[in-house]
Amino acid sequence: MRALALPLVVAAGWLAAPPLAALAADDTATAGPAFKEGDVISFKDIDRLKNFLPKEVWDNRDFFFYEGMALEIGPFERDYSPAQVYKDATEKYRGQAKLGPDGSLENYTAGQPFPIDAIDCKGDPDAGVKVMWDFHYRWAPVSGVSSFYYSYWDRGEELPLYYEGTGGGAQLSHRSEPSSLADGGDLFRGENRTGVGGAEVTGPFDARNIMLLTYRYKDSDKPLSQARNDDTWVYVPTLRRVRRISTAQRTDAISGTDFTLDDLFSFNGIVPQYDWKCIGEVDILAPMNTKVKGYPYVKGQNFGPYGLSFASDRWDLRKAIHVRMIPKNSDHPYHHKDIWIDKQTMQPLYSAAYDQKQELWKLIYHNKRWSGDDSLTGKWFEPWEEVAEPRVDAVVSDTIINVQTGTGNRIEFWDASGKSLGNKARIRRYIDVGRLTRGR
Repeated sequence: MRALALPLVVAAGWLAAPPLAALAADDTATAGPAFKEGDVISFKDIDRLKNFLPKEVWDNRDFFFYEGMALEIGPFERDYSPAQVYKDATEKYRGQAKLGPDGSLENYTAGQPFPIDAIDCKGDPDAGVKVMWDFHYRWAPVSGVSSFYYSYWDRGEELPLYYEGTGGGAQLSHRSEPSSLADGGDLFRGENRTGVGGAEVTGPFDARNIMLLTYRYKDSDKPLSQARNDDTWVYVPTLRRVRRISTAQRTDAISGTDFTLDDLFSFNGIVPQYDWKCIGEVDILAPMNTKVKGYPYVKGQNFGPYGLSFASDRWDLRKAIHVRMIPKNSDHPYHHKDIWIDKQTMQPLYSAAYDQKQELWKLIYHNKRWSGDDSLTGKWFEPWEEVAEPRVDAVVSDTIINVQTGTGNRIEFWDASGKSLGNKARIRRYIDVGRLTRGR
Protein backbone atom coordinates (compact mmCIF):
# COMPACT_ATOMS: atom_id res chain seq x y z
CA MET A 1 0.00 0.00 0.00
CA ARG A 2 2.98 2.37 0.30
CA ALA A 3 2.82 3.09 -3.40
CA LEU A 4 -0.73 4.37 -2.90
CA ALA A 5 0.16 6.85 -0.18
CA LEU A 6 0.91 10.01 -2.13
CA PRO A 7 -1.82 9.79 -4.76
CA LEU A 8 -4.36 9.16 -2.03
CA VAL A 9 -3.24 12.34 -0.31
CA VAL A 10 -3.43 14.32 -3.56
CA ALA A 11 -6.88 13.00 -4.39
CA ALA A 12 -8.14 13.91 -0.93
CA GLY A 13 -6.72 17.38 -1.22
CA TRP A 14 -8.95 18.39 -4.07
CA LEU A 15 -12.21 17.98 -2.19
CA ALA A 16 -11.29 21.41 -1.66
CA ALA A 17 -0.19 21.91 23.59
CA PRO A 18 -0.58 23.24 26.59
CA PRO A 19 -3.68 22.32 28.59
CA LEU A 20 -6.84 23.38 26.80
CA ALA A 21 -7.35 26.39 29.04
CA ALA A 22 -4.01 27.90 28.06
CA LEU A 23 -3.67 30.55 25.35
CA ALA A 24 -0.70 30.73 23.00
CA ALA A 25 1.50 33.74 23.62
CA ASP A 26 0.99 34.97 20.08
CA ASP A 27 -2.72 35.56 20.69
CA THR A 28 -2.01 38.20 23.33
CA ALA A 29 0.86 40.01 21.58
CA THR A 30 0.14 43.71 21.08
CA ALA A 31 3.52 45.20 20.17
CA GLY A 32 3.90 46.53 16.63
CA PRO A 33 6.22 44.79 14.17
CA ALA A 34 9.94 45.47 14.13
CA PHE A 35 9.95 45.20 10.34
CA LYS A 36 8.33 46.85 7.34
CA GLU A 37 7.41 45.83 3.82
CA GLY A 38 10.51 45.29 1.71
CA ASP A 39 12.79 44.38 4.60
CA VAL A 40 14.94 41.28 4.08
CA ILE A 41 15.38 39.25 7.25
CA SER A 42 18.55 37.21 7.63
CA PHE A 43 19.15 34.47 10.18
CA LYS A 44 20.74 36.88 12.65
CA ASP A 45 17.60 39.04 12.53
CA ILE A 46 14.96 36.38 13.17
CA ASP A 47 14.19 37.67 16.69
CA ARG A 48 12.28 40.44 14.90
CA LEU A 49 9.77 37.80 13.75
CA LYS A 50 9.13 36.16 17.13
CA ASN A 51 5.93 37.97 18.13
CA PHE A 52 4.31 37.30 14.76
CA LEU A 53 4.65 33.53 14.64
CA PRO A 54 2.80 30.78 16.51
CA LYS A 55 4.69 29.89 19.69
CA GLU A 56 5.08 26.33 18.45
CA VAL A 57 6.82 27.56 15.29
CA TRP A 58 9.16 29.84 17.20
CA ASP A 59 10.05 27.13 19.72
CA ASN A 60 11.04 24.87 16.80
CA ARG A 61 12.56 27.59 14.63
CA ASP A 62 15.57 25.49 13.59
CA PHE A 63 13.28 23.69 11.14
CA PHE A 64 12.09 26.98 9.67
CA PHE A 65 15.06 29.38 9.71
CA TYR A 66 18.70 28.84 8.80
CA GLU A 67 22.03 30.50 8.02
CA GLY A 68 21.93 32.03 4.56
CA MET A 69 18.17 32.57 4.50
CA ALA A 70 16.73 35.75 2.98
CA LEU A 71 13.13 36.27 4.07
CA GLU A 72 11.47 39.16 2.28
CA ILE A 73 8.71 40.99 4.17
CA GLY A 74 5.76 41.31 1.84
CA PRO A 75 2.73 43.58 2.01
CA PHE A 76 0.80 44.16 5.24
CA GLU A 77 -2.78 42.97 4.70
CA ARG A 78 -2.72 42.87 0.91
CA ASP A 79 -6.14 42.42 -0.66
CA TYR A 80 -6.44 38.72 -1.55
CA SER A 81 -10.22 38.75 -1.19
CA PRO A 82 -12.20 36.21 -3.26
CA ALA A 83 -13.96 36.73 -6.59
CA GLN A 84 -17.00 38.96 -6.78
CA VAL A 85 -19.41 36.06 -7.45
CA TYR A 86 -18.43 34.53 -4.10
CA LYS A 87 -18.90 37.84 -2.31
CA ASP A 88 -22.28 38.30 -3.99
CA ALA A 89 -23.42 34.80 -2.97
CA THR A 90 -22.32 35.46 0.61
CA GLU A 91 -24.57 38.51 0.79
CA LYS A 92 -27.44 36.87 -1.08
CA TYR A 93 -27.61 33.94 1.35
CA ARG A 94 -26.49 35.78 4.50
CA GLY A 95 -28.27 34.33 7.51
CA GLN A 96 -29.58 31.27 5.67
CA ALA A 97 -27.03 28.64 6.78
CA LYS A 98 -27.60 27.14 10.23
CA LEU A 99 -25.80 24.77 12.56
CA GLY A 100 -27.50 21.44 13.22
CA PRO A 101 -26.73 18.58 15.63
CA ASP A 102 -23.03 17.74 16.09
CA GLY A 103 -22.07 21.05 14.47
CA SER A 104 -23.52 19.90 11.14
CA LEU A 105 -24.37 22.37 8.38
CA GLU A 106 -27.96 23.00 7.27
CA ASN A 107 -29.60 25.22 4.62
CA TYR A 108 -26.33 26.20 2.96
CA THR A 109 -26.37 27.15 -0.72
CA ALA A 110 -23.23 29.09 -1.68
CA GLY A 111 -20.79 31.80 -0.62
CA GLN A 112 -19.43 31.97 2.90
CA PRO A 113 -21.79 29.93 5.11
CA PHE A 114 -21.32 32.24 8.12
CA PRO A 115 -20.03 35.66 7.03
CA ILE A 116 -16.77 36.11 8.89
CA ASP A 117 -17.52 39.74 9.76
CA ALA A 118 -20.46 38.56 11.88
CA ILE A 119 -18.67 35.83 13.86
CA ASP A 120 -17.91 36.76 17.47
CA CYS A 121 -14.88 34.63 18.34
CA LYS A 122 -14.99 35.37 22.06
CA GLY A 123 -18.72 35.71 22.65
CA ASP A 124 -20.22 32.95 20.49
CA PRO A 125 -19.63 29.38 21.74
CA ASP A 126 -20.26 28.15 18.18
CA ALA A 127 -17.72 30.51 16.62
CA GLY A 128 -15.13 27.77 16.13
CA VAL A 129 -17.33 25.46 14.08
CA LYS A 130 -18.70 28.40 12.07
CA VAL A 131 -15.13 29.40 11.17
CA MET A 132 -14.41 25.83 10.07
CA TRP A 133 -17.43 25.72 7.78
CA ASP A 134 -16.16 28.95 6.22
CA PHE A 135 -12.76 27.29 5.87
CA HIS A 136 -14.27 24.15 4.36
CA TYR A 137 -16.24 26.11 1.76
CA ARG A 138 -13.64 28.78 1.03
CA TRP A 139 -13.47 30.22 -2.47
CA ALA A 140 -11.95 27.93 -5.11
CA PRO A 141 -12.10 27.44 -8.89
CA VAL A 142 -14.62 25.07 -10.44
CA SER A 143 -11.85 22.65 -11.39
CA GLY A 144 -8.10 22.43 -11.73
CA VAL A 145 -5.22 20.11 -12.47
CA SER A 146 -1.59 20.40 -11.44
CA SER A 147 1.68 18.51 -11.24
CA PHE A 148 2.94 17.24 -7.91
CA TYR A 149 6.21 16.11 -6.35
CA TYR A 150 6.26 14.48 -2.93
CA SER A 151 9.54 14.15 -1.02
CA TYR A 152 10.55 12.44 2.21
CA TRP A 153 13.04 13.97 4.65
CA ASP A 154 14.84 12.56 7.67
CA ARG A 155 16.78 15.08 9.78
CA GLY A 156 17.96 16.99 6.74
CA GLU A 157 18.50 14.07 4.38
CA GLU A 158 16.18 13.58 1.42
CA LEU A 159 15.35 9.89 1.26
CA PRO A 160 15.40 7.99 -2.06
CA LEU A 161 11.63 7.74 -1.95
CA TYR A 162 9.42 10.11 -3.88
CA TYR A 163 6.26 10.33 -5.96
CA GLU A 164 5.42 12.59 -8.85
CA GLY A 165 2.52 12.88 -11.22
CA THR A 166 -0.62 14.91 -11.77
CA GLY A 167 -3.60 15.60 -9.55
CA GLY A 168 -6.83 17.44 -10.06
CA GLY A 169 -10.47 17.71 -9.20
CA ALA A 170 -13.66 19.72 -9.23
CA GLN A 171 -16.03 21.36 -6.75
CA LEU A 172 -19.42 20.07 -7.82
CA SER A 173 -21.80 21.79 -5.42
CA HIS A 174 -22.27 25.05 -3.50
CA ARG A 175 -20.88 26.96 -6.47
CA SER A 176 -21.36 30.75 -6.54
CA GLU A 177 -21.56 31.26 -10.30
CA PRO A 178 -25.07 32.40 -11.37
CA SER A 179 -25.57 29.43 -13.72
CA SER A 180 -24.92 27.00 -10.84
CA LEU A 181 -27.10 28.98 -8.43
CA ALA A 182 -30.00 28.36 -10.80
CA ASP A 183 -29.61 24.69 -9.80
CA GLY A 184 -29.16 25.38 -6.10
CA GLY A 185 -25.39 25.77 -6.38
CA ASP A 186 -24.82 22.45 -8.14
CA LEU A 187 -22.56 22.20 -11.16
CA PHE A 188 -24.62 19.26 -12.40
CA ARG A 189 -28.37 19.04 -11.72
CA GLY A 190 -29.22 16.69 -8.83
CA GLU A 191 -25.60 16.38 -7.69
CA ASN A 192 -25.00 14.44 -4.42
CA ARG A 193 -21.26 15.08 -4.20
CA THR A 194 -19.49 18.21 -3.00
CA GLY A 195 -16.21 17.43 -4.70
CA VAL A 196 -14.17 14.89 -6.60
CA GLY A 197 -10.39 14.54 -6.60
CA GLY A 198 -8.07 12.38 -8.65
CA ALA A 199 -4.40 11.63 -9.17
CA GLU A 200 -2.14 9.72 -11.53
CA VAL A 201 1.40 8.69 -10.62
CA THR A 202 4.11 8.98 -13.27
CA GLY A 203 7.11 8.11 -11.10
CA PRO A 204 8.93 6.23 -9.71
CA PHE A 205 8.78 3.32 -12.12
CA ASP A 206 7.27 0.81 -9.69
CA ALA A 207 4.33 3.16 -8.97
CA ARG A 208 3.79 4.46 -12.50
CA ASN A 209 0.18 4.56 -13.78
CA ILE A 210 -1.44 4.12 -10.38
CA MET A 211 -4.62 6.21 -10.57
CA LEU A 212 -7.08 7.24 -7.89
CA LEU A 213 -10.43 8.95 -7.66
CA THR A 214 -12.12 10.12 -4.45
CA TYR A 215 -15.70 11.30 -3.97
CA ARG A 216 -16.83 13.46 -1.08
CA TYR A 217 -20.57 13.64 -0.54
CA LYS A 218 -23.00 16.31 0.58
CA ASP A 219 -24.05 13.91 3.35
CA SER A 220 -20.64 14.36 5.01
CA ASP A 221 -21.98 17.72 6.27
CA LYS A 222 -24.77 15.98 8.20
CA PRO A 223 -24.84 14.88 11.88
CA LEU A 224 -22.56 11.99 12.75
CA SER A 225 -25.28 9.34 12.62
CA GLN A 226 -26.10 10.30 9.02
CA ALA A 227 -22.68 11.32 7.73
CA ARG A 228 -21.27 9.46 4.73
CA ASN A 229 -17.56 8.77 4.43
CA ASP A 230 -15.62 9.39 1.24
CA ASP A 231 -15.37 6.73 -1.44
CA THR A 232 -12.03 6.07 -3.13
CA TRP A 233 -11.18 3.87 -6.10
CA VAL A 234 -7.67 2.94 -7.22
CA TYR A 235 -6.45 1.50 -10.49
CA VAL A 236 -3.61 -0.95 -9.83
CA PRO A 237 -1.58 -1.50 -13.04
CA THR A 238 -0.12 -4.83 -11.94
CA LEU A 239 -3.65 -6.19 -11.46
CA ARG A 240 -5.15 -4.28 -14.38
CA ARG A 241 -8.24 -3.65 -12.33
CA VAL A 242 -9.93 -1.02 -10.20
CA ARG A 243 -10.25 -1.66 -6.50
CA ARG A 244 -12.39 0.22 -4.04
CA ILE A 245 -10.59 1.12 -0.85
CA SER A 246 -11.84 2.45 2.45
CA THR A 247 -10.96 5.95 3.58
CA ALA A 248 -13.04 5.74 6.75
CA GLN A 249 -9.86 5.73 8.84
CA ARG A 250 -8.74 9.13 7.65
CA THR A 251 -6.67 9.71 10.78
CA ASP A 252 -4.27 6.79 10.21
CA ALA A 253 -0.75 7.75 9.20
CA ILE A 254 -0.23 7.08 5.51
CA SER A 255 2.46 4.47 5.15
CA GLY A 256 5.94 5.93 5.16
CA THR A 257 4.81 9.51 5.81
CA ASP A 258 4.03 11.88 8.66
CA PHE A 259 0.78 12.94 6.97
CA THR A 260 -2.70 11.62 7.55
CA LEU A 261 -5.42 12.16 4.96
CA ASP A 262 -6.96 14.81 7.20
CA ASP A 263 -3.69 16.76 7.52
CA LEU A 264 -3.65 18.04 3.95
CA PHE A 265 -4.24 21.83 3.91
CA SER A 266 -3.97 21.56 7.74
CA PHE A 267 -7.50 20.11 7.83
CA ASN A 268 -9.16 18.07 5.12
CA GLY A 269 -11.55 16.09 7.30
CA ILE A 270 -15.24 16.01 8.11
CA VAL A 271 -16.15 19.00 10.30
CA PRO A 272 -18.84 17.39 12.55
CA GLN A 273 -16.39 14.69 13.68
CA TYR A 274 -14.66 17.30 15.86
CA ASP A 275 -15.40 19.94 18.46
CA TRP A 276 -14.11 23.40 17.56
CA LYS A 277 -13.06 26.31 19.75
CA CYS A 278 -12.24 29.80 18.53
CA ILE A 279 -9.17 30.90 20.51
CA GLY A 280 -8.77 34.42 19.14
CA GLU A 281 -7.42 36.62 16.37
CA VAL A 282 -3.75 37.42 15.85
CA ASP A 283 -1.41 39.25 13.46
CA ILE A 284 0.81 36.62 11.91
CA LEU A 285 3.58 36.31 9.30
CA ALA A 286 3.20 33.59 6.70
CA PRO A 287 4.01 32.81 3.05
CA MET A 288 1.09 34.16 0.97
CA ASN A 289 2.51 34.85 -2.49
CA THR A 290 5.66 32.94 -3.35
CA LYS A 291 8.45 34.55 -5.32
CA VAL A 292 10.44 31.32 -5.85
CA LYS A 293 9.78 28.46 -8.25
CA GLY A 294 9.07 24.94 -7.06
CA TYR A 295 7.99 21.80 -8.88
CA PRO A 296 7.29 21.48 -11.82
CA TYR A 297 9.20 24.64 -12.77
CA VAL A 298 12.24 23.81 -10.66
CA LYS A 299 13.03 20.41 -9.21
CA GLY A 300 15.39 20.55 -6.27
CA GLN A 301 14.75 24.13 -5.13
CA ASN A 302 16.60 24.97 -1.90
CA PHE A 303 14.21 24.54 1.03
CA GLY A 304 16.83 24.82 3.74
CA PRO A 305 18.99 22.25 5.54
CA TYR A 306 15.98 20.21 6.68
CA GLY A 307 14.33 20.45 3.25
CA LEU A 308 11.19 21.80 4.90
CA SER A 309 11.67 25.58 5.01
CA PHE A 310 10.15 28.49 3.06
CA ALA A 311 12.42 31.03 4.78
CA SER A 312 14.02 32.28 1.56
CA ASP A 313 10.74 33.53 0.18
CA ARG A 314 8.23 36.34 0.69
CA TRP A 315 6.08 36.40 3.85
CA ASP A 316 3.09 38.71 4.37
CA LEU A 317 1.67 40.08 7.61
CA ARG A 318 -1.91 38.82 7.93
CA LYS A 319 -4.93 38.80 10.21
CA ALA A 320 -5.49 35.22 11.31
CA ILE A 321 -8.10 33.30 13.27
CA HIS A 322 -6.78 30.74 15.71
CA VAL A 323 -9.06 27.72 16.19
CA ARG A 324 -8.65 24.51 18.15
CA MET A 325 -9.76 21.10 16.88
CA ILE A 326 -10.70 18.52 19.53
CA PRO A 327 -11.56 15.03 18.22
CA LYS A 328 -14.86 13.50 19.32
CA ASN A 329 -13.39 10.05 18.72
CA SER A 330 -11.36 8.93 21.74
CA ASP A 331 -9.19 6.73 19.49
CA HIS A 332 -7.96 9.70 17.47
CA PRO A 333 -4.14 10.00 17.48
CA TYR A 334 -4.34 13.73 18.24
CA HIS A 335 -5.37 15.17 21.59
CA HIS A 336 -5.99 18.41 19.73
CA LYS A 337 -4.75 20.46 16.84
CA ASP A 338 -4.44 24.25 16.68
CA ILE A 339 -4.98 25.82 13.26
CA TRP A 340 -4.24 29.40 12.17
CA ILE A 341 -6.45 30.48 9.26
CA ASP A 342 -6.12 33.62 7.17
CA LYS A 343 -9.19 35.72 7.97
CA GLN A 344 -9.66 37.15 4.48
CA THR A 345 -9.00 34.12 2.25
CA MET A 346 -9.80 31.38 4.82
CA GLN A 347 -6.68 29.59 3.60
CA PRO A 348 -4.54 27.66 6.13
CA LEU A 349 -1.40 29.31 7.47
CA TYR A 350 -0.11 26.93 10.16
CA SER A 351 -1.25 24.08 12.34
CA ALA A 352 0.19 22.36 15.39
CA ALA A 353 -0.92 18.83 16.31
CA TYR A 354 -0.51 17.45 19.83
CA ASP A 355 -0.39 13.77 20.73
CA GLN A 356 -2.49 12.11 23.43
CA LYS A 357 0.15 13.06 26.04
CA GLN A 358 -0.48 16.69 25.01
CA GLU A 359 3.06 16.96 23.67
CA LEU A 360 3.69 18.78 20.40
CA TRP A 361 3.95 16.23 17.63
CA LYS A 362 3.60 17.83 14.18
CA LEU A 363 3.77 21.26 12.59
CA ILE A 364 2.19 21.94 9.21
CA TYR A 365 2.48 25.05 7.09
CA HIS A 366 1.82 26.10 3.54
CA ASN A 367 3.18 28.20 0.72
CA LYS A 368 0.76 29.99 -1.60
CA ARG A 369 0.58 31.77 -4.91
CA TRP A 370 -1.73 34.66 -5.84
CA SER A 371 -3.70 34.12 -9.04
CA GLY A 372 -3.26 37.72 -10.14
CA ASP A 373 0.55 37.72 -9.93
CA ASP A 374 2.17 36.78 -13.24
CA SER A 375 5.71 37.70 -12.21
CA LEU A 376 6.89 34.15 -11.45
CA THR A 377 6.11 32.21 -14.64
CA GLY A 378 3.90 34.54 -16.64
CA LYS A 379 0.19 33.95 -17.10
CA TRP A 380 -0.70 30.86 -15.11
CA PHE A 381 -4.23 31.22 -13.76
CA GLU A 382 -6.97 31.55 -16.36
CA PRO A 383 -10.44 33.01 -15.78
CA TRP A 384 -13.46 30.81 -16.43
CA GLU A 385 -17.04 31.31 -17.51
CA GLU A 386 -18.77 33.94 -15.31
CA VAL A 387 -15.52 34.69 -13.43
CA ALA A 388 -13.32 37.17 -15.27
CA GLU A 389 -10.99 37.65 -12.29
CA PRO A 390 -10.37 34.37 -10.38
CA ARG A 391 -8.85 35.97 -7.24
CA VAL A 392 -7.55 32.72 -5.74
CA ASP A 393 -4.68 32.58 -3.26
CA ALA A 394 -3.79 29.00 -4.12
CA VAL A 395 -1.87 26.68 -1.81
CA VAL A 396 1.13 25.42 -3.80
CA SER A 397 2.96 23.42 -1.15
CA ASP A 398 2.13 21.56 2.05
CA THR A 399 4.96 20.83 4.47
CA ILE A 400 4.71 18.71 7.60
CA ILE A 401 7.37 18.49 10.30
CA ASN A 402 7.45 15.78 12.95
CA VAL A 403 9.20 17.65 15.75
CA GLN A 404 9.58 14.45 17.81
CA THR A 405 11.59 12.57 15.17
CA GLY A 406 13.02 15.31 12.93
CA THR A 407 11.36 13.76 9.88
CA GLY A 408 8.95 15.40 7.48
CA ASN A 409 7.35 15.52 4.06
CA ARG A 410 6.91 18.22 1.45
CA ILE A 411 4.31 18.21 -1.33
CA GLU A 412 4.95 20.68 -4.15
CA PHE A 413 2.42 21.72 -6.81
CA TRP A 414 3.48 25.21 -7.88
CA ASP A 415 1.19 25.13 -10.92
CA ALA A 416 -1.90 24.40 -8.79
CA SER A 417 -5.15 25.38 -10.47
CA GLY A 418 -3.29 27.03 -13.29
CA LYS A 419 -5.03 24.76 -15.76
CA SER A 420 -8.75 23.99 -15.75
CA LEU A 421 -10.11 20.52 -16.45
CA GLY A 422 -12.22 22.17 -19.14
CA ASN A 423 -15.94 22.39 -19.82
CA LYS A 424 -18.65 20.37 -18.09
CA ALA A 425 -18.32 17.46 -20.49
CA ARG A 426 -14.61 17.14 -19.75
CA ILE A 427 -15.22 17.42 -16.02
CA ARG A 428 -17.77 14.61 -16.26
CA ARG A 429 -15.22 12.40 -17.99
CA TYR A 430 -12.52 13.19 -15.43
CA ILE A 431 -14.70 12.36 -12.42
CA ASP A 432 -16.08 9.12 -13.92
CA VAL A 433 -14.70 6.01 -12.20
CA GLY A 434 -14.64 4.32 -15.61
CA ARG A 435 -11.84 6.70 -16.62
CA LEU A 436 -9.43 4.75 -14.43
CA THR A 437 -9.36 1.82 -16.83
CA ARG A 438 -10.55 3.34 -20.06
CA GLY A 439 -7.94 2.93 -22.78
CA ARG A 440 -5.64 0.80 -20.66
